[in-house]
Amino acid sequence: MPLPLPADPGFRQRVHDSFARQGVMHTLGATLEVADAGRVVIVMPHKAELAQQHGFVHAGIVATALDSACGYAAFSLMPADAAVLTIEFKVNLLAPARGPWFRFEGLVVKAGRTISVAEGKAWQHEAGGAESLCATMTATIMTVQGRGITH
Repeated sequence: MPLPLPADPGFRQRVHDSFARQGVMHTLGATLEVADAGRVVIVMPHKAELAQQHGFVHAGIVATALDSACGYAAFSLMPADAAVLTIEFKVNLLAPARGPWFRFEGLVVKAGRTISVAEGKAWQHEAGGAESLCATMTATIMTVQGRGITH
């Protein structure tokens, strides 16, 4: 099923500008690689500062990056004056997040006026170039307008 057209023709710049203001993504070393209508890709290197005691990137960090990918995928379809907030997500951790780098993809599966649903996938790129799925997410995203929350 095709996604609806974005409500804002300037959505790419709006997504990039909003992402640039996210201190947490900067702290993680994550960058926005793709901002399409209903689809976002974020990339991030493995860093020791993000690891748990076994050296894997902490599950909370993986969830944070997936949440941003899903949220920005939904945000890309919103009107220019809208913001988004995640109201629920579920994460499946499928494999230890070893890296050395990761690709987090968010894709809108149902775009709504008030509530949207997005799916996220976290891929780790291993030494030698092999790619494997390490986590998935289903996220429910709320459109916010007129409440003093800016995008």
